[in-house]
Amino acid sequence: MDLSGKVALVTGGASGIGAAAVDRLVAAGAQVVVVDRDADGAAAVAERAGGLAHTADVTDPAAMAAAVAAAEERFGRLDIVLLNAGVTAGQSGVTDLDLDGYRRILGVNLDHVVFGLNAAVPALRRAGGGHVVATASLAGLIGLPGDALYTATKHAVVGYVRAAGPALAGEGIRVTAVCPGFADTPLIGNVRAQFGDFPLLGADDVAAAVEQILERGEPGECWYVQPGREPAPYGFRGVPSPRGAGTPPEVGWQDA
Repeated sequence: MDLSGKVALVTGGASGIGAAAVDRLVAAGAQVVVVDRDADGAAAVAERAGGLAHTADVTDPAAMAAAVAAAEERFGRLDIVLLNAGVTAGQSGVTDLDLDGYRRILGVNLDHVVFGLNAAVPALRRAGGGHVVATASLAGLIGLPGDALYTATKHAVVGYVRAAGPALAGEGIRVTAVCPGFADTPLIGNVRAQFGDFPLLGADDVAAAVEQILERGEPGECWYVQPGREPAPYGFRGVPSPRGAGTPPEVGWQDA
């Protein structure tokens, strides 16, 4: 992958998948803006990458717009956006519900993707096109028992990407998602011991999949990443058309 002359922005870039993605983007020739609420962590990754650190609350639309503006001000353009920041719920959301925690997971896992894409589109248009990758999860493709709120947010990201991808494709802007299974990152730090010898992805496994998506991903695709399997777009089963047999309506029921 040759990204010489390209500029990328990575949220949640101070650690885990985000930091691994920064390393791969830089190795491919890109200049990178590392966005994270962890100012020290973002600065450390940015220094290593020769990039720009930007501290931001990704749940704030103004903060996401400011991050995009910082990328253009520093490097003159923006070509790639990895909307990777994420949190877990710490509650079931079924038999218990802490409202502040609920609002937080919605803000980080879903709002930030919406705000990030909305902020990035004008910059990508100015660059003549580009690619936005949202970090969803295998929990965006299947139900994750015991974590209904996390599952809900990641399903929402998948749905958003599948709708936004075709909407922007005509402008040369590709919107896709990466859907990793369980990965050994700080996100599962508090419960890491519970996984025992269960096979986990490494952060770089997911970053490598992001690299493949940047090279070959098509608008609206959601790529699964699982240990021991080659990453690939998930094939969604068709929903029956309301017209029955024959040509489905233009909205694309065969793909829903």
